[in-house]
Amino acid sequence: MMNLIKSLGIWIAAAILIVILPYVFPSGASITTMCLMGIMIIFALSYNMLLGQSGMLSFGHAVYYGLAAFVTAHTINWAIKSGVPLPLPLIPVAGAVTGLIFGIIFGSVSTKRAGTAFAMISLGLAELVYSSSLILRSFFGGEEGISADRTKLIRFFGYNFGPQIQVYYLIAAWCLLCVILMYAITRTPLGRMCNAVRENPERVEFVGYNPQLVRYIAFSLAGLFAGVAGSLAAINIELAQASFVGAAQSGAVLLAAYIGGVAFFVGPVLGAILVTYLSLTLSDFSEIWVLYFGILFVVIIMFAPYGLSGLLMMHAQFWRGPLGSRLARFGRLFGAYLVAAVPALIMLGGAILFIEMIHHVAQKGAEGANMHFLRRNYITINTHSVLPWIGGIVAMIGGFFAFRLSWPTVANAWHKALLDAQRSGA
Repeated sequence: MMNLIKSLGIWIAAAILIVILPYVFPSGASITTMCLMGIMIIFALSYNMLLGQSGMLSFGHAVYYGLAAFVTAHTINWAIKSGVPLPLPLIPVAGAVTGLIFGIIFGSVSTKRAGTAFAMISLGLAELVYSSSLILRSFFGGEEGISADRTKLIRFFGYNFGPQIQVYYLIAAWCLLCVILMYAITRTPLGRMCNAVRENPERVEFVGYNPQLVRYIAFSLAGLFAGVAGSLAAINIELAQASFVGAAQSGAVLLAAYIGGVAFFVGPVLGAILVTYLSLTLSDFSEIWVLYFGILFVVIIMFAPYGLSGLLMMHAQFWRGPLGSRLARFGRLFGAYLVAAVPALIMLGGAILFIEMIHHVAQKGAEGANMHFLRRNYITINTHSVLPWIGGIVAMIGGFFAFRLSWPTVANAWHKALLDAQRSGA
């Protein structure tokens, strides 16, 4: 009974948070960002049904996202032209059906193999669909895509979904519904069998289950939820374009899942929020922001293979026991992390300065020697001077060695916190 109350409390708290967020961040840019985050959360969780839960690495998950977006745009235009009283909140159902249908079709081929073969098949199907998007202009609209006007549909309880805040609550409602459904699937026997197929498909077959059928069902359901995300994306920007089915979109969801952590259900949620936020903000600071995304991905894979959620779960054991002990543990850890953070930031700043100067010299040398660091006019650096280069190298190398020297301090604080947690029964 207590577990049920606790579970319901989490979802109720999530619903309340969704409702109040536009009042905490009322600007138009913030609401638009939260809309994109909601869409990416659904998309990343649907991808994690393949990767994190079933062990299927896909390079073409954007296919179901993109095809659902095009069907959504055509559905809106058809409803407007035919005068069918179809309210906008029901349109994502068309995207869900589209994702499910294509998941069933493509899954019947790709799930016959696992591992590397499955990944290559998914990549081939993705390239097939993307190339078709530039050929079948009647459906995909060519490079211009298919546009749709959501405000011309029948009003839903007086709302025409013209203002972005109304679209936000539509996306938020679908996001919460899909998250609940995907979490519920993980608690079913199907979800458990997906985990078993991921870990040991031979043993699953030995106990009487068909691993290919389990993968097929998971693949189809992942396509369904990806279709919902694609439909909401088309509703949000009132456009479906070829990039929706491209490799960049598949790569973005892979980044979100891995950075957040595929081993935990909350991982892709954290990754989707972070990746969306960084993709919108980093471009204001650097033209080569994609490079920093790649570096972040490599660092996560090498040093935190369970992602951000894994790092958070490592600290969950310290949040048990008496309040005084908990505060003491986190105080000790925070002090050690602060000691390590200072040289880490110096190292990071030096590396960014070095990379930005190389990019300026290589790509913008004709514009002059002066570079506005991180696109800030009040920070001008002369790339023809030797001092900035020496400063960047010294900060990068010196910061690294200082950061390396701080590791024993962090390890010692972690060890003491762990011993204290064990003594208190945590």
